[in-house]
Amino acid sequence: MKKVKIYTDGACSYNPGPGGWGCVLIYGEKQKQMSGFEDNTTNNRMELMAVIKALDELKEACEVDLFTDSAYVSNAFLQDWISNWARNGWRGSDKKEVKNKELWQRLLNLTKKHKVTFHKVKGHSDNELNNLCDKLATGEIEKNKKTCD
Repeated sequence: MKKVKIYTDGACSYNPGPGGWGCVLIYGEKQKQMSGFEDNTTNNRMELMAVIKALDELKEACEVDLFTDSAYVSNAFLQDWISNWARNGWRGSDKKEVKNKELWQRLLNLTKKHKVTFHKVKGHSDNELNNLCDKLATGEIEKNKKTCD
């Protein structure tokens, strides 16, 4: 099974508002950068989209080390919230429907295809690749600002 490292980040100007996501995929010496934009979204949705788009890009089942500064994304797996949500009909401990359910379902399916290990990194610090992802995400917002104004 191929080993891949993925770094992801999402950003939003206002919340909700225009948002961007960015990711960096690393396989051996190869590195691929990707990013995207949505005009009316939330930061959490952009964090999820970064992970989904990165995992979607993998053509075959891979062993993935995924690095994110999003506690929202990492804790869902590291603290196994996602299994509880799925088991409880996508309802949280407050009995309300989990926000971004359709994205969580897509992500859960992708983690069944790939062997993903989530790593929480500190955002906006000295992690070069996390900072690059942030730049990709915020760059999408900046680039698309004219279409939103």
